[in-house]
Amino acid sequence: MEGNTFKKKIKRGANESRQSSNLGGGSNLFSFIDQKFKISDWLGEGIPVRLVPPFLYAAFLALIYIWSNHKAESTIREIEKLQQEVEDLRADVTTLEAEYMFSSKQSEVAKKIKVLNIYEIEEPPKKIIVDK
Repeated sequence: MEGNTFKKKIKRGANESRQSSNLGGGSNLFSFIDQKFKISDWLGEGIPVRLVPPFLYAAFLALIYIWSNHKAESTIREIEKLQQEVEDLRADVTTLEAEYMFSSKQSEVAKKIKVLNIYEIEEPPKKIIVDK
């Protein structure tokens, strides 16, 4: 056997097509990137197919990691917002409770009903006992 002639044909065809695209003015974005960074020197004739699945898997894991961090941060922000709201409501409840307790004192009630000409009695009520 002389060797793999099929591989040589692919290399020749790839080089010719690459040279013809570069000679065409180089207006293609990918040819510009290839000229500046010389990616073809790093990868050789192309991207090795055996590296594509691990790269895609790593990219997928990176996307999941980014999404997870974003979701966690938004959840933390929402929790902090709700905690602040709970603290505000708790303060309001405490204030209203204190006002209610103050307004329900006997002296405060007497002041409020004095306007209606109702006065509180000075002497305690008398107990009535009925004989059978």
